[in-house]
Amino acid sequence: MTIDVQPEIKTALENNRAVVALESTIISHGMPYPKNVETALMVENKVREFGAVPATIAILEGQLTVGLSTKQIEILGQLGTKAIKASRRDLPFLVAKKLNGATTVAATMIIAELAGIKVFATGGIGGVHRGAAQSMDISADLQELAKTNVAVVCAGAKAILDLNLTKEYLETQGVPLLGYGTSELPAFYTRNSGLGVDYQLDSPEEIAVLLKTKWDLGLQGGVVIANPIPEKYQMEYETINLAITQALEEAGQQQISGKAITPFLLAKIEELTSGLSLEANINLVLNNAELAAKIALAMKGL
Repeated sequence: MTIDVQPEIKTALENNRAVVALESTIISHGMPYPKNVETALMVENKVREFGAVPATIAILEGQLTVGLSTKQIEILGQLGTKAIKASRRDLPFLVAKKLNGATTVAATMIIAELAGIKVFATGGIGGVHRGAAQSMDISADLQELAKTNVAVVCAGAKAILDLNLTKEYLETQGVPLLGYGTSELPAFYTRNSGLGVDYQLDSPEEIAVLLKTKWDLGLQGGVVIANPIPEKYQMEYETINLAITQALEEAGQQQISGKAITPFLLAKIEELTSGLSLEANINLVLNNAELAAKIALAMKGL
């Protein structure tokens, strides 16, 4: 068997304790070392603080690994972009070749479902990239949300994307887009986008009931739980959009596309905002980890 569920996670699942899945691309491709390792450990601690068990997911030497040790997180952080950014299509290659991979939202959802974990916290989901009408660059995260029964707590889709088309794609795939305490889709670094969500729910308990209802009805697929970045950490709308525009222009000039585009844009935006975007990113992930833990606990209460 190629899936390795660490003993603490396995025991928690067997004893009906709340478990929250966490991705690893944010460690290898989302932030520089050592900030990536520090953040990963802070996120795990935040999940524990609110009564759930964290399960950081990655592919290590071909093993789908659920629950990384501190040493393994450190190794992944040092590997950085040398670890393959793994989505659905990459999993058989990494397993067959016994390689290391950091999981995207899509791959984390797949492995979480295999392990029996229903709630997953991340920063922002992937989506439809700007200019997708020509490039056809649409994240596999959206298809995964349509087929895999895992709820994803995020600060919306990454602000570098076409948020309107991402929302339309989710609707087409039948993926509920929930706003936690908001009727407006958050835009990752900021709380506002000008776009609505499908439904606003105001408590973890309400969300837990909706998730149970959806899956009890036999409706396949996940749910996006959009959790706005705390107000004190959000960035100025004009500042972040100026940085995104400039980063996109540079990516176009350098002909960067595919898997490389998101890490490039995030790094460039961090540079252009003098690190403010990185601090916002860290704080929104911590906020999502807290909500995910509360939802996971509420689900066990059902």
